[in-house]
Amino acid sequence: MHSTLTQKGQVTIPKHIRDTLRLSPGCAVEFAVNRNGEVVIHRAEQPDNPAVNPFAAACRKADIPWRTDDLMKLLRGDD
Repeated sequence: MHSTLTQKGQVTIPKHIRDTLRLSPGCAVEFAVNRNGEVVIHRAEQPDNPAVNPFAAACRKADIPWRTDDLMKLLRGDD
């Protein structure tokens, strides 16, 4: 099976490979080149460790029950 490289350097990963690696939109992947010069693709682990992934530390941490209208006023500087 082949895929064509776009001008942006993108290719489509064939469906059977995406299914085998359990890849879905937004999944991180890692590429490597082995000793034979072949490209190997792996599903990348996305750790929830805040030291590695700072976003994970902030997820679901807000303890202020903001209402959308109040938050928008604050962000826009509305009085």
